[in-house]
Amino acid sequence: MQNKQRILLVEDEAAIRQGLIDVFIYHGYEVDFAVDGGEGLQKALTGKFDLILLDVMLPTLDGFSICNQIREKNREQAIIMLTAKSSEDDIIEGLTLGADDYIAKPFSVTQLLLRIQAVLRRTSTQLASNQQITLADNVLIDCQNMAATTSNGTLTFTRREMDILLYLDAHSQRPVSRDELLNKVWGYADDIELETRTVDIHIAKLRRKLEPDSSHPRYLVTVRGAGYRLMTATA
Repeated sequence: MQNKQRILLVEDEAAIRQGLIDVFIYHGYEVDFAVDGGEGLQKALTGKFDLILLDVMLPTLDGFSICNQIREKNREQAIIMLTAKSSEDDIIEGLTLGADDYIAKPFSVTQLLLRIQAVLRRTSTQLASNQQITLADNVLIDCQNMAATTSNGTLTFTRREMDILLYLDAHSQRPVSRDELLNKVWGYADDIELETRTVDIHIAKLRRKLEPDSSHPRYLVTVRGAGYRLMTATA
């Protein structure tokens, strides 16, 4: 019998929390929950979950602090943040701290389930133990350890950031569109109508890490009207 995928839901609003728990159980997930930030962080750091669904506004400890502390311990944990629909700053901060994706409140249950399924599919390229990405100027990225040494110092990457770099490296001879990244890296189906800035914010975060001057990128460039291209040593 296949093990159920486990979700940790950190949500303080009782009606939303219970409604989501019921939906997740109905769709075959195993669910644990926390009603405040402190409890959520403790469970996130001591338990084993396929996905953490994390509200931003929480008692005792906010979702940003939880996400940041999870990422310090585990760069591979799948995290989706729930944000206020009107708060662009929440979206940017959550993704910058390492969330895989976000969904804005109020949301449809169908949309949330699709986003969860996409993140859990983890259509990531499997890492070879000796795999490296060599950017222009001979900047080396150690894919196995999700790290690199550049003029900005020693860098570490989240699992999602590494997935993006691996996919762009595999297609470095051409630009890759935002929609293709959503489909191949995030796992969203082609026919899903999705409004999300997650790709743009992840690209901006990677540039701040990799580029000597992120306002004039030379490793992760934008090809107008076509998408993003990774400038490798062989591109």
